[in-house]
Amino acid sequence: MSLALFTVAVPRRSKPDDVAAQLAGHMGVVVRTARAERHWTLAELAQRAGLSAGMVHKVETAHPASLLTYARLAEALDRQAVLELVDPRRRGAVARSEDPVHAAMGELEARRISGHRRTVVLDEPFQHYQFAGRADVVAFDLERGALLHIENRTRFPNLQEAFGSYNTKRQYLAAAMTQRLGLRGGWDTVTHVVVALWSAEVLHAVRLRESSFRSVCPHPTDDFVAWWNGALPDGGRTTSALVFLDPLASADRRATFVGLEELPRIRPRYRGYAEAHAALVAAGQA
Repeated sequence: MSLALFTVAVPRRSKPDDVAAQLAGHMGVVVRTARAERHWTLAELAQRAGLSAGMVHKVETAHPASLLTYARLAEALDRQAVLELVDPRRRGAVARSEDPVHAAMGELEARRISGHRRTVVLDEPFQHYQFAGRADVVAFDLERGALLHIENRTRFPNLQEAFGSYNTKRQYLAAAMTQRLGLRGGWDTVTHVVVALWSAEVLHAVRLRESSFRSVCPHPTDDFVAWWNGALPDGGRTTSALVFLDPLASADRRATFVGLEELPRIRPRYRGYAEAHAALVAAGQA
C-alpha cells in the first residue's frame, strides 16, 4: 500500500506479522515526509484528516492503523491510496525488459566507477527495520568511508512517487549499508544523486517544478564529479544532487552529464524516452 509514492517491497516468504510491520513502517515514512513537505504540525494534519493527533503520531512512528485511517490521511494529504498484491518474480522481470534505457544508464555508471577500483553493486536490495527497498547503483570505498547512491530516472510521470522513493532511500540506505558491511563508525561521506535522462521530456518536467527539484537536490555536482573522475569527495558531509545524463555521449565525445545548475542553458539530447531507446538499439546497446 502507498500514498501515490511507491509500493514497499516486502521480502518474499516474510511472516504476516513482519509484513504488517514493514507496511506500517513504510506508511509512517510516507505520511511524515508528506506532512513535513507541507510544514504542517501533527495537530494540523490530524484536524484535516478527522483524526486525533495521537493517532497521526502512531502512524508516523510505524504503528499499524486501519485502512480507513490511511484513507483519511491520503485524502488530507491529497494523495491516492493504493493497495497492491504483486508477484515479485513477474514484476522484476517486466521492469528489466521494459526499461532498457534505465539499464543502460546503470551499466554506464557501473562501468565508469568500477573502473576506478571502487566496489559497485546494481539493483542493491536493502532493509532498515520496517522499510525494504532497492537502490539502482551503489558504490563504496570502505577504507575511506565513502558511499555513493545513484537513483536513475528515465522520466518523471509522478513526481511525488519519485521524490518519495528517493527521499526514503536517502534516509535509510546509508544506515542499512553500514550494518550490512559491518562498517564501524558509519560513513564519513555520503553522496546521493538523481541521474535523469538528458531528454526534452525530462527537462520539461524539471523546469515545470524547478523549485521542487532544487529542494530535493540542493547541492552542486562536485561530489558526483569526484566519484566519476576516480577521486572521492571531501569527508564529513552528505550531499544530494541532480544530473542529466546521456548514456551514449561517449560515442561522439560530448559531455556525458551536466548538473541542475546548467538547466537554464542546456538543450536536450533526445526528445523523449522512445528516441533514447531507438538510439540505444541503433548502437547495439538495447
